[in-house]
Amino acid sequence: MCNLYRLHAGTAAIARLFDAAPGVEGNRGDEVYPGYPGLVVAEGTVRTMTWGFPLVLRGRQGQPLKPKAVTNAREDKLYTAFWRASFAARRCLIPVGAWAEAEGAAGTMTRTWYALPGVEAFAVAGLWRPTDTWGDAYAMVMVDANPQMADVHDRMPVILPAHAQATWLHGDDAAAFALCTTWPGELVVDRTGDRWAERRAGGRPARSPPAQRALFEPGG
Repeated sequence: MCNLYRLHAGTAAIARLFDAAPGVEGNRGDEVYPGYPGLVVAEGTVRTMTWGFPLVLRGRQGQPLKPKAVTNAREDKLYTAFWRASFAARRCLIPVGAWAEAEGAAGTMTRTWYALPGVEAFAVAGLWRPTDTWGDAYAMVMVDANPQMADVHDRMPVILPAHAQATWLHGDDAAAFALCTTWPGELVVDRTGDRWAERRAGGRPARSPPAQRALFEPGG
């Protein structure tokens, strides 16, 4: 799964790359974390949304807890209740420069980045929906991993080449679902020494992606 990605390009550049209207860019960082803003192409416009559908859990006494960001939708779950309405009516493109997976033993995991060769940004298949909690929110669609990354994680985002993007956005459900396949091309792999959970000066934990065991939809 993907719980961290980066995108250096801004709204104007993404609009040119994906033939969309540039919207108003909200406050976002180059690295995108669950529950934080990222850029998507939806309804013909580059928009800022929150990464992750909010999942509201309840405590032992029935009290609502802080929502969790469900960042990834498995392709074999797209017709389940959690994702079905968004898959049918609200598909989007998620511009990504590279995505990261955690590699190594627990407690010493490092960031390994995956990208496509020679491109500033590529499109990942996404879903979006309006929410009362975080405003408009989006999630990535995931499939089995490319062999180049299978030793690190068994899932990867659905990468959409240019010729498939209009079908994902506007095609019927069957045509869109047929695009949910493992990327067959080359990946650029960058194994770094950067800790998965980085720390600020003074030893305080910095904002970091969640552990690799989270965050699919309930039952995923």
